Amino acid sequence: MYFDLWSIFFAAIAILYFTVALTLLYVYFGAQPYPDIKRSKKEHHFYDVQNSKDIPFPSIKDPPTVSLSVIVPAYNEEERLPPMLDECLDFLEKRCKEISGFSYEVIVVSDGSKDKTADVALQYTKNFGSEKVRVLDLKPNRGKGGAVRLGVLSARGSVILFADADGATKFSDITKLEESLLQLKKCDYIKDPDKVANSYAVVCGSRSHLEEESLATRSLFRIFLMHGFHFLVWSLAVRSIRDTQCGFKLFTRKTAKFLFSKIHVERWAFDVELLYIAELYKIPTSEIAVNWTEIDGSKIVPIFSWLQMGRDLILIWFRYRIGAWKISENS
Repeated sequence: MYFDLWSIFFAAIAILYFTVALTLLYVYFGAQPYPDIKRSKKEHHFYDVQNSKDIPFPSIKDPPTVSLSVIVPAYNEEERLPPMLDECLDFLEKRCKEISGFSYEVIVVSDGSKDKTADVALQYTKNFGSEKVRVLDLKPNRGKGGAVRLGVLSARGSVILFADADGATKFSDITKLEESLLQLKKCDYIKDPDKVANSYAVVCGSRSHLEEESLATRSLFRIFLMHGFHFLVWSLAVRSIRDTQCGFKLFTRKTAKFLFSKIHVERWAFDVELLYIAELYKIPTSEIAVNWTEIDGSKIVPIFSWLQMGRDLILIWFRYRIGAWKISENS
């Protein structure tokens, strides 16, 4: 019996060490030091209305040719997308008339949508022209982070904004983000686009000022999960930004190129990895309160999405700590 108990004990220890070793090997070798960005031939092109043919998207590695790029990730958003685009394009068209030298593009990234999201977006291309509205139709679904990343890597702007397709954030609040960017960089991206495009800065829209108001309408369970997520973000990754998940963020071109070529997380927690890298490299970052309204139709699945985000947060912390995910400024 004595021998059997010790045999079981050592066998259990061996199994534990073997399991830990396999886990470390998976975490280390299961992810490449730099994300592998695969795109089909169709995903490299947008439809040019004037010439009735597909044209290759430019690369973020190219010099900027418009003032502002707006990236709109959209998954099954045929109903919520039109109000958002109407507000966005109305604001940008007015700005073109009011500000000399201002130009823009909106890239709608249909993330493997199963409804008519891509067709709805393409109608805006027909109305405004492919110089102003382009559709990136991804197949299959990549996740919100993957959709935003591929949209950003196809952008032409001196500065790049990503905005959620639900229109929860009032689009005109971009002026607040631009004012903060002006304070960070001491120059205007419209008047001096090259200087701003070639500098580092991130400005994050924030809903943190609305937390107390929202607590009154939430269940205790959702409040617990919210605070738990915020604690995990603060303890494992990002400490300079309170609301990491607001889908309204503005980047200089150089910052977008650097950050979006580095991220690995393609689902909901991709914002955390972006800001985690920004903190590691001490990229100037600010957080600005924006108007926000909860819109029905959220794609976040209760419990499952929160568990997924929690898992990704732990992986972000762990994989960077052990060197499975490495960052090189020259990569």
